[in-house]
Amino acid sequence: MANEAEILTGAEILVRCLEQEGVEFIFGYPGGSVLHIYDALFTRDHANKIQHILVRHEQGATHAADGYARATGKPGVVLVTSGPGATNAVTGIATAYMDSIPMVVITGQVPTTLIGNDAFQEVDSVGITRPCVKHNFLVNDVKNLAMTMKKAFYIATTGRPGPVVVDIPKDITAHKTLFAYPDSIELRSYKPVLSGHPGQIRKAAELILSAKRPVIYTGGGVVLSNATEELTQFTRLLRYPITQTLMGLGAYPATDKQFIGMLGMHGTYEANMAMHECDVLVAIGARFDDRVTGDVKKFCPHAKIIHIDIDPSSISKNVRVDIPIVGDVKHVLIDLTKEIRDSGRSPGEDALTQWWAQIHNWQEKHCLYYDRNSELIKPQAVIETLYELTGGDAFITSDVGQHQMWAAQFYKFDQPRRWINSGGLGTMGFGLPAAIGVKLAYPDRPVFCITGEASIQMCIQELSTCKQYDLPIKIICLNNRYMGMVRQWQEMFYDKRYSHSYMDALPDFVKLAESYGHLGRYITKPEAVRSALEEAMAIQDRLVFMDFITDPAENVFPMVAAGKGQHEMVLSPLSPQTPVERELA
Repeated sequence: MANEAEILTGAEILVRCLEQEGVEFIFGYPGGSVLHIYDALFTRDHANKIQHILVRHEQGATHAADGYARATGKPGVVLVTSGPGATNAVTGIATAYMDSIPMVVITGQVPTTLIGNDAFQEVDSVGITRPCVKHNFLVNDVKNLAMTMKKAFYIATTGRPGPVVVDIPKDITAHKTLFAYPDSIELRSYKPVLSGHPGQIRKAAELILSAKRPVIYTGGGVVLSNATEELTQFTRLLRYPITQTLMGLGAYPATDKQFIGMLGMHGTYEANMAMHECDVLVAIGARFDDRVTGDVKKFCPHAKIIHIDIDPSSISKNVRVDIPIVGDVKHVLIDLTKEIRDSGRSPGEDALTQWWAQIHNWQEKHCLYYDRNSELIKPQAVIETLYELTGGDAFITSDVGQHQMWAAQFYKFDQPRRWINSGGLGTMGFGLPAAIGVKLAYPDRPVFCITGEASIQMCIQELSTCKQYDLPIKIICLNNRYMGMVRQWQEMFYDKRYSHSYMDALPDFVKLAESYGHLGRYITKPEAVRSALEEAMAIQDRLVFMDFITDPAENVFPMVAAGKGQHEMVLSPLSPQTPVERELA
């Protein structure tokens, strides 16, 4: 056991467990059922290095812990009270679950004698969260608390990561027992596979080397596995084109010539066309999300598919694959790269040259073109300018909507864990609290939150948290006065019937930011974009809220409409199709 024998209360045991796990921050909000725990944190404060971060809403706590986990790879920790405290946290728990983010959420519960009696602030936290957690526990005996916490951290961080909820009744936090925390844990029914099957790896290597039109397609699993170096070596060895999902950006450098852009609904023309025309698809740590595949009946119609994933339930779940490999991405890529090298074979040079020529032809569509001479601020220009000024060396969090897609398209991520966004659940309100978690983890690094005027209001109260802990985050609000993505769909698919997508009665964000003790800036002219960003970056000790008033009619292109195939993309009506046409335009 990893500690001296002591008789402690459940609350004291919980704090000691967190210490043993090396927890740096707890994101939480107190309430009646967790007051014993908060008291233990207070009395233990002088002896540990855990810092409690008081958020202003439990959803903010989960998103902040989530952002911390995405940026560091360490599990985020949340502490909330029973009833509404737990239910307020569900959105953030589901967000982490959809994106496989390691998190341990401690929820208070009414005393064990009152469970099931509809007691004050009682909800069935285990039942409510069961569909959106990797696992959850109800602790009904203080003697089980330490072991339960060890299990929670182990489950959250191994295999396919995810959130784990530990529901602790108030009387359990008051009961006493001998504290003993195990050094390690083994669960008979839970044994994640790390290494891929050698036979499947050999088959995969054979198929990869025989490809004439190959594509490497990677997702967030590469980031979660810390397999960036292995992926880069594998890709450069083969010289194959590589595309990444929204969650996978940064796992392979976006500035590398083999990267053909993000794929999917708002991916590049060249990435989606290459996917549609490829004959061998190597899917690594990706789950064939509907935003990637489009109509699955039209997805990669010519391809043999290799799928590498640590979660066997993800393989052939949405798209049937030909060579499944269950294992940790990092381990499998090491073995697969060695297999290819040891074979002494190389990809077919002539076929690969022809394939790259076709891809370069698709790239001449210039699918990310936009009007750079507009008298209105173009949101793409704000992102491009931010990228130039930061040199791509910043942490970027985003909310959900058009601004999220523009950030993914126009900010080139060369490193993993720099792009922090809600992919699977698409949670508005994620960006600001996630930026809090990132900034606490990396206080000396620039952290920008890219948001919209609708998203930022979901968790805007966390500006108060930023003030309390002196977090100089830079907020870029791309304000088009609409729920932008909703408006875009209404324009394209609902005959321009803009039902309740206009954001009327918006606050003065500059004054609002200032009322929280921060700095606010209002930018309306394209020529003021660069200077506003430069000024904000120069102010290193204050949060700056930049309200950019952007073109309300701007849409995100390319776009694959729902129900369409990857090759059935809509390009911007303003986008020249070739360099010659661009000159004529």
